[in-house]
Amino acid sequence: MKVIIIDDEKAMHLILKRMLAKMAEVEIAGIFSDTATAYTHVTHHEVDLIFVDISMPRENGLEFAQRLRESGKGTKLVFITSHKEYALPAFEVYAFDYIVKPVVQERLAHTVQRAVAQIRLERAAEGTPEKQNPEVLVSCLGGIEIHSTQGIKTKWKSKKSAEVFAYLLIHKGRLVSRSRLIEDIFEGLPQKNAEIYLNTTIYQLRKLLDTYGLKKSLHSDNQHYGLNLNGVRVDVLAFEEGCRRMGVINDTNIEAAIELEQLFMGDLFGDQVFAWAWNEIERMSQMYTRFTRRLCAALLDRGEAGAATRLLMKLLSRNELDEESLMLLLTASAQLKNKEALTRQYSQFAETLRAEIGISPSLEVKSLYAELLTGLDAAGD
Repeated sequence: MKVIIIDDEKAMHLILKRMLAKMAEVEIAGIFSDTATAYTHVTHHEVDLIFVDISMPRENGLEFAQRLRESGKGTKLVFITSHKEYALPAFEVYAFDYIVKPVVQERLAHTVQRAVAQIRLERAAEGTPEKQNPEVLVSCLGGIEIHSTQGIKTKWKSKKSAEVFAYLLIHKGRLVSRSRLIEDIFEGLPQKNAEIYLNTTIYQLRKLLDTYGLKKSLHSDNQHYGLNLNGVRVDVLAFEEGCRRMGVINDTNIEAAIELEQLFMGDLFGDQVFAWAWNEIERMSQMYTRFTRRLCAALLDRGEAGAATRLLMKLLSRNELDEESLMLLLTASAQLKNKEALTRQYSQFAETLRAEIGISPSLEVKSLYAELLTGLDAAGD
């Protein structure tokens, strides 16, 4: 596996190089102090895994990752940083992992082993592509359902069987230890009771998957479980992959982007309340918002303000304080020459801001509103 390191601190070069040198699977293909030189290398050479510091001069690690994704490259990224608060933004650019300094050998080795295993699976799949199973669809956006063209309805034996399914699905085929499942899903139960409950839940889940011909998708050994749904269409995975591939939305892919937006039927797992899933639910929600904003901007560039308005109203219904979506909506109303809608939307937003958090719209929003209003008045004259 070819690896490169990007960090502006020479000390980190030495630390990571020494740690990675102990792993037979790793070939260090380059060490860089800035993202510009690293980007050139990645553009012209094969790289499997990139370790990149977030806090970098000029272009930081997150900006580098965004540029990499927009170029269409899916190279695995591991962010290394001293700041835990960057975790969510890191995963928005499809990070493979996130390591907080100081880097520990065992933690680094775990990341490398996961990457090696996943790369092997991906390469094997490229050699013998699995066909999608047209008879089964797994929906996680807006709820948790397994659909069959034969009309089989999902009958979860218990809420815990649905939760374990969701938990394993989010881990995308990676093995999860029994102890971690018990800690995250059966917390509060006596250890013996939790183990019995987990065994019963796994049995129920196997029986359910068997009705869809997916019994072999649930793997286990004495201490681990994993759910491998290769060949099955899973809406949340399809949505995430689509967002990754559409770093830029333009005339060549806008129709596909419209179809992808329609795939997002609601928040991850819908009304199911899983404490362990909050970060993932928020990550998917932010991914949807950012993707839909980009789609709306592309629609406005094409003069399709009506279509953009419908999507922007949907975004604002999810978060009425979303300033970026509000600015796009104001632009759409001006493009439609609808002064009444423009003033109403601005006034409602201003009132909501005052009522909810006691502030006025930002200078940027005020300036855009004034500019658009002046443009409409001038056109009316």
